[in-house]
Amino acid sequence: MLANTEVMATIAVRDLAAARAFYGDVLGLQENPVGDAADGEVLSYLSGSSRLMVYRSEFAGTNQATAATWTVGDEIEEIVAALKAKGVAFVHYEMPGLRLEGDIHVGEQMKVAWLKDPDGNILSIAGT
Repeated sequence: MLANTEVMATIAVRDLAAARAFYGDVLGLQENPVGDAADGEVLSYLSGSSRLMVYRSEFAGTNQATAATWTVGDEIEEIVAALKAKGVAFVHYEMPGLRLEGDIHVGEQMKVAWLKDPDGNILSIAGT
């Protein structure tokens, strides 16, 4: 039923101005205006062929799991370094089968780095 349709990540935030600065300026996503229907409470970003919706909510930052993942292949080291240079702090976890190399968790066939947006939403960058 849904196998041939696009899906998008939707992330709750408390402060849309802080979210706009983080997702647009820090992560470099292109804002894609959603029109008047959202009443100024929703931001939409293009990321590759996907979209990321960011909306104002009192429940922002309450998810304790990863909300969105960008798959970046072998560019992970370069992207993590660029984000760190912009002031992004990466989160480190103790996980079986993964060792930490700088800010990147490395396993047998994967690399992943976790970060948080200004509201504490957990995001990840996955590579090879």
